[in-house]
Amino acid sequence: MRSDRESRAPLGLKLAAAGGLLFLHVPILLIFVYAFTTEDRSYQWPPPGLTAKWLSVTWNRPDVWEALGLSVRVAAISTVIAIVLGTLCAAAVSRTRFFGREAVSLLVILPIALPGIITGIALRSAFSLADIPFSFWTIVLGHATFCVVVVYNNAVARFRRTSGSLIEASMDLGADGFQTFRHVVLPNIATALLAGGMLAFALSFDEVIVTTFTAGQQATLPIWMLEELVRPRQRPVTNVVAMVVVLVTFLPILAAYYLTRDGDRIAGAGK
Repeated sequence: MRSDRESRAPLGLKLAAAGGLLFLHVPILLIFVYAFTTEDRSYQWPPPGLTAKWLSVTWNRPDVWEALGLSVRVAAISTVIAIVLGTLCAAAVSRTRFFGREAVSLLVILPIALPGIITGIALRSAFSLADIPFSFWTIVLGHATFCVVVVYNNAVARFRRTSGSLIEASMDLGADGFQTFRHVVLPNIATALLAGGMLAFALSFDEVIVTTFTAGQQATLPIWMLEELVRPRQRPVTNVVAMVVVLVTFLPILAAYYLTRDGDRIAGAGK
């Protein structure tokens, strides 16, 4: 049995971990502070004063609501598409053997491995070549290309950890393919799909690069923020919106973590 002294981390390692966390999160905390500053044009430290008026100003900005609504709709539809396609791809790759299976798996995850600007240029070229006007749906298709990867990675990992004997037993008992999926497969992969969907939603919600190439004249919330930083009118409003984006993206990621932290156990392995 290990002693308490052996289980403790060295002081230097603790300091390094604390320094890394501060490096990552102090800039985010500054966004929260600047969302309440009384200065509306520049960033000063320390802030000359604090006020909550920018919350009401942001609430009454119609352009913020328009951009937010567009981002939510795009993220929701992209997530649904990603869940359907990602689950089907994961089932095919993990449950069947065929020539080129590993190549298919590589092609599925390739969009998220490539730099966003490459994906954006490729999509823009494809839409232009097909004479497809840039619209809401081009943004959705652009986001779905990398959201599929997130769902696929979660689903394929869970498929591989689910015992095949459960499916065989269901078939032996007379269940058809749909009944087996509904009553056996889906309950075992549901949390993985939910986690993948949450991560896909968060990824789509704050996407900038691919959106820039596929949006045309429309502005999602991240694009609106970028334009406001280039031509600032009320800079604290941008920080209030950024604070909301942090919260909106943090909560799904946190939920996805708690849903998948016990995913290393193989369903049905002991039956």
